[in-house]
Amino acid sequence: MEEKIFAITEGLLDTPTHYCPGCHHGIVHRLVAEVITELGVLDKAILVEPVGCSVNAHQYFNMDAVQAAHGRAPAIASAVKRVHPDAVVFTYQGDGDLAAIGCAEIVHAALRGEKFTTIFVNNIIYGMTGGQMAPTTLEGQTTATSPFGRKVEEAGSPMRVSEMLATLDGAKYLARVAVNTPAHLTKAKAAIKEAFTRQLRGDGFTMVEVLATCPTNWGMTPVKANAFVDETMTQVFPLGIIKDKENC
Repeated sequence: MEEKIFAITEGLLDTPTHYCPGCHHGIVHRLVAEVITELGVLDKAILVEPVGCSVNAHQYFNMDAVQAAHGRAPAIASAVKRVHPDAVVFTYQGDGDLAAIGCAEIVHAALRGEKFTTIFVNNIIYGMTGGQMAPTTLEGQTTATSPFGRKVEEAGSPMRVSEMLATLDGAKYLARVAVNTPAHLTKAKAAIKEAFTRQLRGDGFTMVEVLATCPTNWGMTPVKANAFVDETMTQVFPLGIIKDKENC
């Protein structure tokens, strides 16, 4: 019998995704699905997906899912977790969704210490809707709505969401990771597992921010996009544990 070295995790359905070549969403999906499966909570996991590149994520995760309006996933997740406190609830959001239209939602969920986990995929641009400038877009970065580059005097500096949420007492675990290299993948999975473990312990709000690529809207090859994460993105969004506070 031929040995199978690599297989689809039980947390994912064996189906092709709609993501662009070189996009990191598929990698993040796998890490999340692996963690949930390894923790033995697949049967009680509930995904909350808003509008964005992940709008069809329910077609790929092998678990229950709820679709939220643009930016409103934290509000829906708060309700789901309160009604089903034993469920493992998580939102899966991009930076346009979470940091722009959904900024108030994520801030107040963290402020209240809602006991769900957020997977925040930060690719510094609006991916699904045409490549517009996002709150996280880098200074000087060209997008569909900043063809001459983001100017701080007009749009402000890139928003560091994790650092902002770290000021709130209800946020208990916040980490920023990347998935562009094997070494980063190992650390990313560990952070995601810690975030879900803290939820299982009944801690407050937990979030893992994942620096990801968008080769299509960045106008780069996947190889150059992967290098861009280390060479440029991490200079503005440093990797590591942003906050780790045990509940008293």
